[in-house]
Amino acid sequence: MILTGLAVGAVLGVVMQRGRFCVTGMLRDIFLQRSWRTIVALFIVISVHALGVAALTSAGVIAPKENAFAPLAVTVGGFVFGLGIILAGGCASGTWFRSAEGLIGSWIALVFYALSASAMQTGALNWLNVGMKSVDSGLTTLPATFGVSAWFFAVPLAVGTALAARHYLATEKKAARLDVPLWKRPLHLYTAGALVGLIGVIAWPLSAAAGRNSGLGITGPTGNVANFIVTGDVERVDWGVMLVLGLFIGAFAAAKATGEFRLRVPDATTATRAVIGGSMMGVGAALAGGCTVGNGMVQTALFSYQGWVALLFIALGVGAGAKIWLKPAAAPAPAPTSAEDAVLDTTPLTPAFQVATGAVALKTAPRVTKAQPIAEGRYALDQMGAVCPFPLIETRDVLNSLETGEELVIDFDCTQGTETIPQWAAENGHDVTDFHATGDASWQITIRKG
Repeated sequence: MILTGLAVGAVLGVVMQRGRFCVTGMLRDIFLQRSWRTIVALFIVISVHALGVAALTSAGVIAPKENAFAPLAVTVGGFVFGLGIILAGGCASGTWFRSAEGLIGSWIALVFYALSASAMQTGALNWLNVGMKSVDSGLTTLPATFGVSAWFFAVPLAVGTALAARHYLATEKKAARLDVPLWKRPLHLYTAGALVGLIGVIAWPLSAAAGRNSGLGITGPTGNVANFIVTGDVERVDWGVMLVLGLFIGAFAAAKATGEFRLRVPDATTATRAVIGGSMMGVGAALAGGCTVGNGMVQTALFSYQGWVALLFIALGVGAGAKIWLKPAAAPAPAPTSAEDAVLDTTPLTPAFQVATGAVALKTAPRVTKAQPIAEGRYALDQMGAVCPFPLIETRDVLNSLETGEELVIDFDCTQGTETIPQWAAENGHDVTDFHATGDASWQITIRKG
């Protein structure tokens, strides 16, 4: 029965890869772009999941376990996890499917995520995990606290989410798309959210049938992968382990089939951040009792205190990490001007500034920008090798320095950028004049400032 985990994981990997479905980016948008549009996709997952789990529970098909809320572990763990996913460049599931796209930086983050999660579960850091979770509030879920059915929470959440999705869909600016066959086009984020929620519902009875009373989960299974590799204990290979392995396989198949797989080696800074971020992810998720999937999608759908408080503190960690680490690079300093380089401009000054006959002035220095001029009013920005969200951050920063009507040509190889960059351009009144693939997992987009 555990092989059903492999199948569910493969479908999940395809959906997440094609939908660019990463909760880190959704939370990050709140702080970097002041936009709540993408986070609605997470609430779609939670709503579909909540309705489905409530139906399965009411029918007696499943009996979800109610996790006790350990406030110290959940708040600290959630915040540390939020910081970690900013450094690692993706949440737990995002790190798995980005690894399948060939990002070696994500491989590094995944290894340290697995090792630190394993250390918290059964290894050298287990004392920290047990100690912080010993502070138990006795609370489990909102329905249990108020003595009502989960339907009283699931239905209002679903209605509110549907209204929010309707609003954003009605006001969504049409973004430029790559000229590729329909089957190669990414899924709309809201479609992906609905599918992830549905997959989460299906996961419950299949996982329970295999002896694992839980739904989707990433951190526990990832730690179990490391435990199995180190100890050879086959009992660690459960339905959840099959799920994450299937996620990788499905995402790899999707990326390979659509030309979005290519090995990409990180620079030293990105690799270092991946080590630190991956380690923080494992520690934080273990303390909080789950990641953006286990807490942010599953426990929230059960309306547990753990799930919603963890999601809040993950968001706060993402906000703090974004403020600290997600900044555009500084523009290059202007070259020093020597006496020989100073060219006198003998063009007469305008009357408003003319103070003496024969007055002269130095020519205005050329504008300093991180982009390279390639023609009059046209600049090139090389973001090959930059991990998301840096291609968008740099694009936004450079465009702010250009004049209306000038163009910026951006080369990038961040898969998520194929959606975020043209969508940002559309929402901010800029025109995309060209958008095409330049090879496997590499693209070029030209934006005219509006």
